[in-house]
Amino acid sequence: MSTTAIAAGVPKPASNLTQYARAFGGLFLRDLYVLRRELFPFVIRVCMNPLLFLFVFTYVMPHMSGGASMNPTAQMAASSGVGFSTVLLPGLMAVAIMFSGIAAVALPLAQEFGITREIDDRVMCPLPVWAVAAEKIVFSAMQSVLAAGIVFPLALWIPSTPAVAHVASWPFLITVLILASLTAGALGLVIGTSVKPQQIGLIFGVVVIPITFLGCVYYPWAALTPIPVLKYGVLINPIVYMSEGLRAGITSMHHMWEPAILGMLCFFLVFLSWLGMKGFLRRVVG
Repeated sequence: MSTTAIAAGVPKPASNLTQYARAFGGLFLRDLYVLRRELFPFVIRVCMNPLLFLFVFTYVMPHMSGGASMNPTAQMAASSGVGFSTVLLPGLMAVAIMFSGIAAVALPLAQEFGITREIDDRVMCPLPVWAVAAEKIVFSAMQSVLAAGIVFPLALWIPSTPAVAHVASWPFLITVLILASLTAGALGLVIGTSVKPQQIGLIFGVVVIPITFLGCVYYPWAALTPIPVLKYGVLINPIVYMSEGLRAGITSMHHMWEPAILGMLCFFLVFLSWLGMKGFLRRVVG
């Protein structure tokens, strides 16, 4: 089959599934090799933000005179019998998943779609173009799961008042982790294919930071009840369902209805994947 047909993402016979699997695995191993070479920067990128937040808000401030009164979210958590560190545990894991997923896709795409057009080498492999995009989402999901695993012990050990983790359902927790990680990668694909390479840095300040602070990371969704407009407005934010899903999965705190969490994560995964792959095909073929 011609290179033009491959680049256009024309479907191929089912007999080539083995070839597709090998090509997909080859791309995945290539990205894994690159990640292994850049493991230290990856760990620093994942740890820095949650480490500083945990250190200041759950270690330094509780040791300061009047520290509890300086943190209204901690006061709210204490009044409900839950430590602030327990509130932060799932939220910071969600942030790590989101940041890692976006960075693992959007930042490399900025380079590959740049002046050197490195993406052309990727799409020459015996895979439909949409499958090349799917590999990026899957690989970023693996990084997001690793990032969540790195943040988890930090959120347990650093706070002066230890977080209380409680897993009621492992299948639910694993499902949330997988869906959240894939959704973060799909959002990274949308950003990487919609924004000019030189504007990628701006997106983190204009898009990623706001959706993080409005994503029920540092407070549970139920705490927004006094502000109903905001409470229902943030439901368009996918990180809300990541935070609430992890809150339901690893704590005993009050949380959003579990079927709604899974349903919305599936919706955002499908929608963002479709949007990202459409943009990927446009940038590659167009």
